[in-house]
Amino acid sequence: MTALLLQARRHSLGAFEVGRVLPQAARRMVGPFIFYDHLGPVELPRGLAREADVRPHPHIGLSTVTYLFAGEIVHRDSTGVRQVIRPGEVNWMTAGRGVTHSERFEQARREGGPMHAIQAWVALPKEHEEEAPTFAHHAGEALPLEQGGGVWLRLLAGAAYGRRAAVRTHSPLFYGHAVLEAGAELPWPREYPERAAYVVAGRIASAAGLEIPAHEMLVEEAGAGALRAVLPSVVMVLGGEPVGPRFIEWNFVSSSTARIEQAKADWRAGRMALPAGDDQEFIPLPAEGHPRPEPMS
Repeated sequence: MTALLLQARRHSLGAFEVGRVLPQAARRMVGPFIFYDHLGPVELPRGLAREADVRPHPHIGLSTVTYLFAGEIVHRDSTGVRQVIRPGEVNWMTAGRGVTHSERFEQARREGGPMHAIQAWVALPKEHEEEAPTFAHHAGEALPLEQGGGVWLRLLAGAAYGRRAAVRTHSPLFYGHAVLEAGAELPWPREYPERAAYVVAGRIASAAGLEIPAHEMLVEEAGAGALRAVLPSVVMVLGGEPVGPRFIEWNFVSSSTARIEQAKADWRAGRMALPAGDDQEFIPLPAEGHPRPEPMS
């Protein structure tokens, strides 16, 4: 069984650094997952500067999936949604033909406290790339939970392990948060051709005995086998059916470079509405002149 290890690369977001796992040259996508960022864990100071927030910015052609282990983020978007996300909850925003949103650390400015989160992007199938943007929030108690054999597993999206999450997805996938006691095993969902495990904390081993430390992602082909916790571990499992090659540039994902160029022109010209209640600032389009995006698959 072929396996690949991807190490999170440090990437600056201004006031913060994140560990960026996808995309990488060695592996662009896992199923429809095209982007994977790990923020924290970090302790935010009381009175955190507003400049640390993620100001309004645009997306097309993808769904953003935000999941917290600690802290609080306030989401606002151009569909009119304002939603606080807290640990164990899922924010699933489908950009479709275009959406803008912001992510504010308002609690940290008031009180300080921890921040620990994962944000993934899921590329949309071609037939859904231009649909109207939508937003869904799912509290932890609404998500399927399995426990036993030293494994605690919350299914965040898709279908796996005989359960299906309530989140509306656009292609076959699975995404879960697992906590494993030392020595516990978690089998791979066998029904998906592409799958991966990202180690948030601890250390796990593949069926072949390959050990994966914290902040690395194991990508494996379909087939039997299980993940085993070498130490008490927190692991995110993900994967699904590929949706075909995609281009990615800045916050835009599409099957067409022309569509990305149009999105850039729309943002540059101010043709994309800003989030309701958060329309006084935005992130400008990065400087031009970098190479054209390459297809990802």
